[in-house]
Amino acid sequence: MNPHLDYGAIGNGRVLALVGPDSGIDWLCLPRFDSPSVFARILDDEKGGTFLIRPESGPIRGQYSYLRNTNVLRGGFEHGDTSWEVIDFAPRVMTGHQPDAPLELVRLVRPLKGTPRLVVEFDPRPDYARTTPRLVELGSSLLVEGSHVPLRLVTDAPIPFIAGRTALSLSRPYVFVVTANPAREASHVAEANFLLEETVATWRIYARSLALPGFADEAVIRSALCLALHAHSDTGSIIAAATTSIPEALGTPRTWDYRYCWLRDAAFVVEALRRVSKNGIGERFVKFLRNVAESGPLQPLYGVAGERELPEVTLDHLRGFGGTGPVRIGNAAALQQQNDLNGELLLCLDAFLGDPRIVLDDVEDWYPLVRRLVEEAIALAPKPDTGIWEFRSMLRHYTFSRAMCWAACERGASIARRLGHHADAERWTRVATNEREVVLTRGYSAQHGCFTQALDGQYADAANLLLPSMGLLDARDERFQNTLRDYERRLVRGGLMLRYVNEDDFGETTSAFTICSFWWAEALALSGRLEDAVALFNRLSAYANPLGLFSEDVEPASGTLLGNFPQAYTHVGLIHAAVTIGELLAARDGRVRAWA
Repeated sequence: MNPHLDYGAIGNGRVLALVGPDSGIDWLCLPRFDSPSVFARILDDEKGGTFLIRPESGPIRGQYSYLRNTNVLRGGFEHGDTSWEVIDFAPRVMTGHQPDAPLELVRLVRPLKGTPRLVVEFDPRPDYARTTPRLVELGSSLLVEGSHVPLRLVTDAPIPFIAGRTALSLSRPYVFVVTANPAREASHVAEANFLLEETVATWRIYARSLALPGFADEAVIRSALCLALHAHSDTGSIIAAATTSIPEALGTPRTWDYRYCWLRDAAFVVEALRRVSKNGIGERFVKFLRNVAESGPLQPLYGVAGERELPEVTLDHLRGFGGTGPVRIGNAAALQQQNDLNGELLLCLDAFLGDPRIVLDDVEDWYPLVRRLVEEAIALAPKPDTGIWEFRSMLRHYTFSRAMCWAACERGASIARRLGHHADAERWTRVATNEREVVLTRGYSAQHGCFTQALDGQYADAANLLLPSMGLLDARDERFQNTLRDYERRLVRGGLMLRYVNEDDFGETTSAFTICSFWWAEALALSGRLEDAVALFNRLSAYANPLGLFSEDVEPASGTLLGNFPQAYTHVGLIHAAVTIGELLAARDGRVRAWA
């Protein structure tokens, strides 16, 4: 039986944890998203560690849902003639204009019917389960000795019952706080209720200010809330996913650590949130971008605080998700040359610097970074790279990378014109014209009837579905129409689109990269096949887990979610597709926003 990613994600901008349907907190890294784990049962049932609240007879599954328009989880449980609820959240309380996000998780356990007898399994395994800790009773808390981070469980429940895993009669609510704050004082239910109310209010303020497309609004809200969990409030970085080593396909070595800030993915996140009128995360990210750019040559990904060295190693003592290893930490893609990167960053900067809602007193100070990104793109354009899919040994002249070099020149010229740098704008526009011609003549194959993975190539590549949305050509252009039909024939399996089907460094890829299917839906809408786009979007939405979250991949034959989770990229694709479809439906039907 395959394992399932039926997890909910909770967080506050500094903490990000996964909660399973049996109430187990099965993934939590502290003190940062990319720090060693303290709970990792998702990667090893026996060794990983969890924080579970269960009846005496053993674990049971509850009914989980998010409190509406929040990242607060509620699990309802029944056992015999008793029932109870577990409410999980990371406090996020507004103080002034910014939310305060302590390094802690709060669990509020309330009886609903009868007097449940529950066992609290607090089983931390710090440092990716490489440490065997000792739990020490200390007043109203359990101190985790031997942890890489100062970790405690603070509770108003009887500590000896927790330490001894003795059944506890739930005759009243209890609160449990997992904290990395050594100064954290004793917790009580009144405080937990206050933090819960404030956290709910803060998330609902965030959701209330979203500009919704009038199509798939609930899915857009959940995706926007999910993306907020990936943004680190202290540094402005945006991670690709919460986890490491959830395999792209079971039984394969396609296991990667996604707990880092890919500049490409982050730029996509910023644009998706901008389209629904959320700019705060983008403002913090572009400041992060400036900081890492000033530290040296740009690389594809960074640590949460801008670390450049992310050596990739394997943790052979962990079995891996569903028994699939290796479990990796670090990511060697940080060393790759990916020529598309500058284009995505300039697409992001052009939208950001040109947004009249954003007031920057130092806008001219950004221009040296713009010039650097454009000039680097010009130099990189004729050189091979590893591409958007991060092929480890397949250096090619990838069509998408070349198209992004065009985008870098075209959007750089747009910024230069706005800021009065007309000589740069004219020169970059001339280069952009030449680069566009390269993509349209060598990136499109009349023989194969599609845009190909590499220049003068033959293979299909779903990344080319983005060519119209970046403005390189119209989606109704015959070449793109041909591409859509060809990709639907060559790349689609079980109604889902794969990235490519040619062999890569690890052989044949079998799972569908979910954002590609959302790119497909958006491309259908832009190309005039609006009803097909709506049908595809609705079908894709059904692959979300019970809490509306997506991983990186879907196994086409079974519909199983695979790949790291929750995946920011997938939720970005959902938002883009929903907004585009919503706008085109409104235009077709003559609808306007007023009184809609």
